[in-house]
Amino acid sequence: MTSTLSEQQLLVDDPTWWRQASVYQIYPRSFADANGDGIGDLRGIISRVPYLQQLGIDAVWLSPFYPSALADGGYDVADYRDVDPKIGTLDEFDQMVAALHGAGIRVIVDIVPNHSSDLHVWFQQALAAAPGSPERARYIFRDGLGEDGSQPPADWTSMFGGPSWTRVPDGQWYLHLFAKEQPDFNWDNPEVREDFHQTLRFWSDRGVDGFRIDVAHGLTKDLAETLPTQAELDAITEPGTHPLWDRDEVHEIYAGWRKVFDEYSPPRIAVAEAWVDTSRRPRYASADGLGQAFNFDLLEADFDAAQFTKIIADNLALSAASGSSTTWVFSNHDVVRHATRYALPARNGRPGKQGRDWLLSGGTEPVADVDLGLRRARAATLLMLGLPGSAYLYQGEELGLPEVADIPADQHQDPAFFRNPGVDPGRDGCRVPLPWTRGGASFGFGAGTAHLPQPAGYGDLSVEAQDGVAGSTLELYRAALALRHELQTDETLAWVDASDDVVHFERPGGWQVVTNFGTEPTALPDGEVLVTSEPLDGGLLPGATTAWVRTA
Repeated sequence: MTSTLSEQQLLVDDPTWWRQASVYQIYPRSFADANGDGIGDLRGIISRVPYLQQLGIDAVWLSPFYPSALADGGYDVADYRDVDPKIGTLDEFDQMVAALHGAGIRVIVDIVPNHSSDLHVWFQQALAAAPGSPERARYIFRDGLGEDGSQPPADWTSMFGGPSWTRVPDGQWYLHLFAKEQPDFNWDNPEVREDFHQTLRFWSDRGVDGFRIDVAHGLTKDLAETLPTQAELDAITEPGTHPLWDRDEVHEIYAGWRKVFDEYSPPRIAVAEAWVDTSRRPRYASADGLGQAFNFDLLEADFDAAQFTKIIADNLALSAASGSSTTWVFSNHDVVRHATRYALPARNGRPGKQGRDWLLSGGTEPVADVDLGLRRARAATLLMLGLPGSAYLYQGEELGLPEVADIPADQHQDPAFFRNPGVDPGRDGCRVPLPWTRGGASFGFGAGTAHLPQPAGYGDLSVEAQDGVAGSTLELYRAALALRHELQTDETLAWVDASDDVVHFERPGGWQVVTNFGTEPTALPDGEVLVTSEPLDGGLLPGATTAWVRTA
């Protein structure tokens, strides 16, 4: 398939394309492997552009493809302006952008600004330089405590477990809020700020349309001469007062980025990964900042009508406050796939990531109701695609892929699994390579085996197994995305009275979305049924099912 002239022109002319876009996240190492080495690559992505075009998405978001030692799945970046040789070359990146643009699909890439890899040339220069040098000033180095400086500057715990400070041979310590291979940048340093401006221009000049900002609520830090203890950090509850996270000063950085984005026509866009209090989210999404911020609230919700209703209403109000559009997401590269989450008992407000204990059991306890989980996931996604705002989809959810829970310990890759044995199951289960065909060494992912083991039943969920099959999850996504393009107008909705188990709203243009979260069938409004996540039951909407109905 090739795009029309009008589709190609739209890529140039529409500065608001992102506001209600459907964005498909690609984890490059697990999408498609063109050279048969077991690792997904850019040529693999190029080969699947027709599939992405037929799916009906508006943009792809690529997780990191930069040179990396994979201390954190690619989020330890050794060079922000190159491609990992195992994934491809800059020439192949340009070919990929051209192919996607030719299909009417825009390109968003991940930027990781809080920290680099310890293999980054700047950090290697810092290690070779003396304390107090300009090279060390690009990162956060401190003298240790105690007479000989042998104690870390603070007892902080990193996000991946273990200490947040690591000592170098000359006795100083450097800060890493994540893995020790991910030293934090010093964003008070103008050189750091200017270098990231160069990175944003480098990719924008190559045709990239936007950026997803990793840990956007990090970067700036208030590091007093005497640092607080971990207990003191844990006791901070007032939004905007933490010395390490979500500081107001970070928005000075993003105001500078906005100036870079606005150098281009149409302006480049950005979406913030900002795990912050909801009252703080609009500033990340403001027009003079990044422009959009992730809303993870549905991702953390149970399959529950009251929770969904409140989350939708609250986030539409937040988007109105920022002038941006909201974002919706159920799955990504960091969380248990929602087809599996919905197969497990409701969290009901319990802390921790849903599905963690199930993963730690190897997927045996509690027993997952696989059929119910997929049914709920299909219903939730069809509801989400009917909402105003951007819809972010994660590779493989259009196939109904479940989380893989039984990866052998010696085949795991995520550092979180190894740093916290028996506590953190890691994120490999949602990063298992996609199945494209019913058979083959890696179900069509590549000519050889895949870098993470795929379940034996993957062939039955493959693209080949679902392509053209009425009622399949793949065909549901294709139908819904096509209708979304046809029906989307203003970024508003009107609530329709419904029971406690039903979410029901109307969109401009006379179409309604109805989701039955209960178990008993419910009536639909009069009109033309456009798409349903499951077959109707004698004209009624069954439990765990969504329908779109044209009423005008």
